[in-house]
Amino acid sequence: MIVLISNPVLETYIFSAILVIALILSCRLRKNKGFFPISVSQELKGLAILMIVFAHVSYALVSDSRFLNPLSTMGGVGVNLFLLLSGYGLVTSAIKRPLSIKKFYQRRLLKLYIPFWICLITFFTLDYFFLNINYGLAYMVRAFLGLFWHADLYVDVNSPFWYFSWIVLYYLLFPLLFIKKAPWLSAIMMYLLTWAFISYQPAFLNQVIHLYRVHQIAFPLGMLLGWFFNSSFSWTKLKNWLNKKIAALRPYEKLLLNISLSLILIGAILYFVKNSGVGERPLTEELISNITCLLLLALFLIKRVEIKALYWFGFFSYEIYMFHWPLMYRYDFLYKYLPAWLALSLWLAIFLGLGWLLKSAVAKIDRKTINLFPKK
Repeated sequence: MIVLISNPVLETYIFSAILVIALILSCRLRKNKGFFPISVSQELKGLAILMIVFAHVSYALVSDSRFLNPLSTMGGVGVNLFLLLSGYGLVTSAIKRPLSIKKFYQRRLLKLYIPFWICLITFFTLDYFFLNINYGLAYMVRAFLGLFWHADLYVDVNSPFWYFSWIVLYYLLFPLLFIKKAPWLSAIMMYLLTWAFISYQPAFLNQVIHLYRVHQIAFPLGMLLGWFFNSSFSWTKLKNWLNKKIAALRPYEKLLLNISLSLILIGAILYFVKNSGVGERPLTEELISNITCLLLLALFLIKRVEIKALYWFGFFSYEIYMFHWPLMYRYDFLYKYLPAWLALSLWLAIFLGLGWLLKSAVAKIDRKTINLFPKK
């Protein structure tokens, strides 16, 4: 159901104020002084899922896309952030804790598929009994395999699942292409293979190929970053040089340097928010989106505080991605009766709760599969 909204600008101001206050109140001094701690990765995932939710609400759920603008203009950046962090995480893990191809598929693919299957079964069941929607056997079989050949926000069981098909492709290729002694080469091969696949333009993917086309650089780019920050001799030399230079600064000089760099990065990010390249050539849009991702990454790496609200959205980001759109579009019970700013605020709180429930359920299932796929 499309939600009618009468005063989108005012409601955007109200929601933005609530969001900013919540983020500020959740700030804590950063405890982990490491270069790229897991908390930073989770915060970036939290930012990414909020970007995606805001984009879906603004451009597909409400009647006036001015609601949440400009918060809603970064949906593509959010998807690329997910892909970049996934590529980085897989390379980092493969360098530090290598797995055989078999064990990689057993563990990594299960982590993708179990919450996905739970959500899929839930929505197929709810849609059938409460909305009298029958998707057909062929569609349902393809869905359980993770094959989504179109992404219609208003017809598919969950149109954001197009992303699931794309990330599964990367996970299937990763252990086959990864070379521990040359992760940079693995990243190049990953890009070339997916580029060739998209260039071939298989007919059955005609309705989603445009989405793949603007999200084909981020995952290999994340792999390159994983190599550079974890096994590159050049990075080790650069990091040691930077540490010596920073250690020589006085405390107030370090603070001024941090503030100056942060302001420069924020200014650059805001520029690309306004000039996102959306609607231009796919390559232009994709390059600008990935530049924005790198700027956000740099900003989050140098900031001195942790944003706990973003951390928790990041912790449950995969789960939220799995269920947020069908709940808001087909099963909404808030936008009908409440102002949009309040409805969205409550939905975000509900998403955190449902994310916790889904992650808890998956954890119980994972424990039951330990004997099936032992670690040793």
